[in-house]
Amino acid sequence: MNRLRIRHVTGYRYEGEVGASYNEARMLPVSSSDQFVLFSHLDISPVSGQHGYLDYWGTKVSSFEVLTPHRELSLTAVSLVEVHPVPHPSDAVLWPELGAVSAASTASIEHTWQTLLTEPAPEVERLAAEIAALHLSPTEAALEICEAIGDHMQYMHGVTGVHSTAREAWVDGRGVCQDITHIALGALRSVGIPARYVSGYLHPKPDAEIGETVVGESHAWVEWFCGQWRGFDPTNSIDIGDRHVAVGRGRDYNDVAPLRGVYAGPFGSQLFVTVEITRER
Repeated sequence: MNRLRIRHVTGYRYEGEVGASYNEARMLPVSSSDQFVLFSHLDISPVSGQHGYLDYWGTKVSSFEVLTPHRELSLTAVSLVEVHPVPHPSDAVLWPELGAVSAASTASIEHTWQTLLTEPAPEVERLAAEIAALHLSPTEAALEICEAIGDHMQYMHGVTGVHSTAREAWVDGRGVCQDITHIALGALRSVGIPARYVSGYLHPKPDAEIGETVVGESHAWVEWFCGQWRGFDPTNSIDIGDRHVAVGRGRDYNDVAPLRGVYAGPFGSQLFVTVEITRER
């Protein structure tokens, strides 16, 4: 079990004075079976009133508007989370039952459909089908599919963007966790396994000392449904453990973007992001 403090700073610097902006932030985790939020707070500058709610997918959202002129919008999210992943239960569903079980689950049915970001390349569909045919268990197939995709992709910043699709990233063979997760989602859904996108954080240093602060970044991984939800990190080919903190879940990145909005003012802005993670226990 780890207790992690996360400080996530993000926002926009505008090329001129902005008269008003209207925004949504998804930067604060919620408690679940494998993590307990001890503290979380979102500070917004310029000062703004905000309205908090859980969205359709269960992600905590802070909706706010800034109606005073400003040249920079800055958000600082600080969270203290105790992470204690629960053991994975044995597979309760095999291939013949998976379709019926998924169709009966309101939590999974919408995660069986592809999106513009997850639509897989033909080669990915063939790879997933070949692996699925080798396994009686959908979960065993899902694990091998995710590992195969992680092995194929080279992790590299700067070659893709938030609008890049799974097909584009696969053809290039390079991308970041967002791209690898989209490819894995498309592959899993193509063989009938409901799968969802998870956004959050990964502590990058497994042997970090207590009290040590390290530079981190936002992260993404997959969860699939085979009678229960099971997570896996295809970028690093590891199970979800006590270094992962989940923030949002959805069909793809568009459902869980940390910050999105519109503004009235001069065209052009620059996004800035920093993440610091401290192990406190």
